[in-house]
Amino acid sequence: MQGTQARMEQAQMLLKRYYGYDAFRPGQQQIVDSVLAGHDTVGIMPTGGGKSICYQIPALIHERLTLVISPLISLMKDQVDALHSFGIPATWINSTLTYAEVRDRMDKAKSGEYKLLYVSPERLESDSFLSLATSLHPAMVAVDEAHCLSQWGHDFRPSYRAIAPFLEQLEQRPIVTAYTATATPEVVEDIVQSLSLRNANVFVTGFDRPNLTFSVALGEDKRDFVLDYLVQHPDQAGVIYASTRKEVDALYELLRKKRHAVGRYHAGLTDQERTEAQEQFLYDETRLIVATNAFGMGIDKSNVRFVIHYNMPRNLESYYQEAGRAGRDGDGAECILLFSPRDVQVQKFLIEQSVLSPDRKSNEFKKLQVMVDYCHTTMCLRAHVLRYFGEDAPARCDNCSNCNQAFELKDITIEAQQIFSCVYRIKERFGIKVIAGVLKGSKDKRILELGLDKLSTYGLMRGRTEKEIHALVQTLVADGYLQLTEGQYPVVRLQPAAVSVLKKEASVILRTLVSKSTKAPDDALFEHLRALRRDLAKRDNVPPYVIFSDSTLREMAALVPLSRQDMLSVKGIGELKFARYGETFLELLRGYHAHLDR
Repeated sequence: MQGTQARMEQAQMLLKRYYGYDAFRPGQQQIVDSVLAGHDTVGIMPTGGGKSICYQIPALIHERLTLVISPLISLMKDQVDALHSFGIPATWINSTLTYAEVRDRMDKAKSGEYKLLYVSPERLESDSFLSLATSLHPAMVAVDEAHCLSQWGHDFRPSYRAIAPFLEQLEQRPIVTAYTATATPEVVEDIVQSLSLRNANVFVTGFDRPNLTFSVALGEDKRDFVLDYLVQHPDQAGVIYASTRKEVDALYELLRKKRHAVGRYHAGLTDQERTEAQEQFLYDETRLIVATNAFGMGIDKSNVRFVIHYNMPRNLESYYQEAGRAGRDGDGAECILLFSPRDVQVQKFLIEQSVLSPDRKSNEFKKLQVMVDYCHTTMCLRAHVLRYFGEDAPARCDNCSNCNQAFELKDITIEAQQIFSCVYRIKERFGIKVIAGVLKGSKDKRILELGLDKLSTYGLMRGRTEKEIHALVQTLVADGYLQLTEGQYPVVRLQPAAVSVLKKEASVILRTLVSKSTKAPDDALFEHLRALRRDLAKRDNVPPYVIFSDSTLREMAALVPLSRQDMLSVKGIGELKFARYGETFLELLRGYHAHLDR
């Protein structure tokens, strides 16, 4: 084999020749060097980080074929089409081909016409394919979407377990490489063991996507939020994920009626319908696609400017993978999660109704709680994600809703002690709903039958709603004071940090959003703003709500922003809206403010 320096020079030359890049991205060069040196290799790289190049470049250098194992037909097709566009000989074999087509491609593979051959993991169990692979003596086997190997991952596929036996039956073991974008340290270890990798080099190039802005919106009217967002971001490509087919269909019909160029994608559609929806989105014939999690793996559309999760996903791996489909071109993009408590119940139901083993169900409930914590934490969202994947992260990223929004520090030690005391007095035997009911002083039949109304903590928080108490408990869970047990009906347990608070050895300081609604809007100013909006709407020949919604005008009347920065903090005003109308409204607001000061 060539020397290390010569191999890397050849790799650099091929990178420029076929892909048009002058240099490898961070992490790619180390992975390519490891593979060319003959080492089994695992590459953990963020979505859009260029994983495919890490095995395609070595495949061009190796004299013998590279076998790529890929989970989806659409993913294989996209990869092979891209290779053909570069002039690289490659093909795929899957269930869409006739027997004659399979034989033809296998014969061409034997004659050395391809550098890369893509197959599904199910194909590896075929005796005829094993015979072909043995005769080809592949130089390398690349396992794409390798997180599917791990039963502790978010997308375990039993068919991936066929890979290890297949490798053992080959007369000459090839270099084995595996790639994924989302894997915890536990999953990485499982990948290495499942493939029986030999002295493997593991490269984790970082999970961070600095160009993505992460946001969580709690308590929003989801439909209104989506409609307002789309008005504020015209002509941008985006994906909207929903948990069920029913919600996908309902949102799709709503957006169609509002004359948005939108497609839909879920498992209830025919293969042809899904293919058409995907291709229309990829080729910019539609701007939006509403989909379940069936959509997305291997989608290389680079100009997705936003991903909105209409419902909370089941786990952080799925969320980060789906959100990561935004901004693959490196430009800024938004990832927004719309949370409601009902989302948690839906995901618990789906886990409980699944055919997973008890151990896997328990693991899924554990992952679900991490996702719930993400939605309730007041700390940096990016740090929450990166630490989950085993990566160090600074306390602030200044590019998520928790870092960018205005927070104030509030001492909630008394409220926390009341909650912790309630958990202690019910002997850590109940969930959040019961705790909220006891603290509220609920007359719920179950609480009365259990005699929980006799506790000293009964009714301690009568001034709050059960919903507010529930949210506060979730925040204390997210911040590590409480813990929820695994299972469909989790029980609240005290953590050491809570015990210190109960003993009055520590305080609980909560970061709370500065409320923008404490000041009532000025009705006279609101009417002036409406009149200005009406004049601008006539000038631009658009409906008034397209300029600003009534809720935006009300908040504007309440806050009376006098600068660009203040105006951009008003809900419903983005950079584009400000560029079009901001200064006109600021002129009115400044004049009104000056009039009041006289």
